[in-house]
Amino acid sequence: MQKLIIAISAISFPFAAMAEPSLERGEYLVRGPAACGNCHTPQGPNGPDMSNELGGMMVEKNEMMEAWAVNITPGSRVADWSDEELARAIREGIRPDGTVIGPPMPIGLYRGLSDDDVMSMVMFLRTMPASGNETPGSMYGFPLPPDYGPPIDTVSAPPQGATVEYGAYLAGPVAHCTECHTTFGPKGPMFETHLGAGGFEFHGPWGVSVAPNITSHEDGLVGYTDEELKTMIVSGNRPDGTRMQPPMGYAYYATMSPEDLEAIVMYLRTIPPLPDP
Repeated sequence: MQKLIIAISAISFPFAAMAEPSLERGEYLVRGPAACGNCHTPQGPNGPDMSNELGGMMVEKNEMMEAWAVNITPGSRVADWSDEELARAIREGIRPDGTVIGPPMPIGLYRGLSDDDVMSMVMFLRTMPASGNETPGSMYGFPLPPDYGPPIDTVSAPPQGATVEYGAYLAGPVAHCTECHTTFGPKGPMFETHLGAGGFEFHGPWGVSVAPNITSHEDGLVGYTDEELKTMIVSGNRPDGTRMQPPMGYAYYATMSPEDLEAIVMYLRTIPPLPDP
């Protein structure tokens, strides 16, 4: 996982344009392509409980873990964290007390979030209504790593635009598409050998959904036009009218700018072809 992030950083980020963190950018990311609420907003019978937006919920319970996406509003303990501490928790998976955040938080990809973007997200999180929703800590039946890599000094993003490079940044560190859609092995997503090949099972109230192949293989995206792919990403509707299942955050992706959506599709077309696992 770390090798993927390092490779992306080395290839794309040196060409970044300087920007400044902003509340507007933070809201766009949190409520858009980063889809933080897809895990952190409690689900009710009619969908997300927006009265407790980002107030936390259980995201996975199986024989190996009981994982909670915790309350990240100012009504939780993160209110006592400095901006730098909250940014480090998001990007490095390390809390101020030194403990490590476990899966399914995609820290391996979040390590590639740019300095400006992660601080923009922190700025917006500070403005959220305080939720009093209480979430317990996660429990894991396996040891968590001591960290997800060396301390991060600085990260820049590629210039924004409809480019493959920026699409890779959006589909990786921001929206973590490549995590859910990469085949998992004993140690997590097998980025080096199965990038985008799909196959991971998601269990939820809807039943079981399997992350599909998003490579440029006939088992993947070859049969879809760019416009069909965009519709599927933002609406969850296939070209034949059938509905795709959760947990993909269609409603969040629907708020993406046309340029960002175009960049993601451009990047997906470059993923080397792999058959279904």
